[in-house]
Amino acid sequence: MRTKTLCIYSGSRAGSEPSFVAAARELGVLCARAGIVVVNGAGGEGLMGAVVDAVLGAGGVVEGVIPRFMAVEGLAHPGIGRLEVTGSMHERKWRMAERADAFVALPGGLGTLDELAEILAWRQLALHGKPVGVLNTAGFYTPLLGFFEQMDRFGFLPEPVVGPLLCVAEEPGVLLGKLGLV
Repeated sequence: MRTKTLCIYSGSRAGSEPSFVAAARELGVLCARAGIVVVNGAGGEGLMGAVVDAVLGAGGVVEGVIPRFMAVEGLAHPGIGRLEVTGSMHERKWRMAERADAFVALPGGLGTLDELAEILAWRQLALHGKPVGVLNTAGFYTPLLGFFEQMDRFGFLPEPVVGPLLCVAEEPGVLLGKLGLV
């Protein structure tokens, strides 16, 4: 059986809630224990770094993809053994998507929102059929989920986002199950 790969989008900052870091670490450990390879943006700080630390600490594998300008700044996590350096942010997102069997967004900022929106748009356009999920730790994504409902209510979507395109869970293990990874 082929190894499953999960692309995890997450903040380069830890955020204001301790539960964000705890959930990132839990997800990383669960992935490592299940033999799921984690693909992420290779950052060493914030939730991104917490995921990498947890996966590696539990004996798992992380494949990092980082644009050259970030690698030059020394932003890559030093423990990542499989590191790909791309020419641009666009190439980075494409390469991460190519490698993944599924996608999860943890709390994060504009970069995380951009990655989530793009991978959902690609799913809606049938550019991929891979499952996408958000880890709604401390209700972080609740306002965005409401906005998706508003998009549907006002006729801007061919179908609702939550359910057909997006899995939502508050616990890492539950989300991995919904994505069909465990």
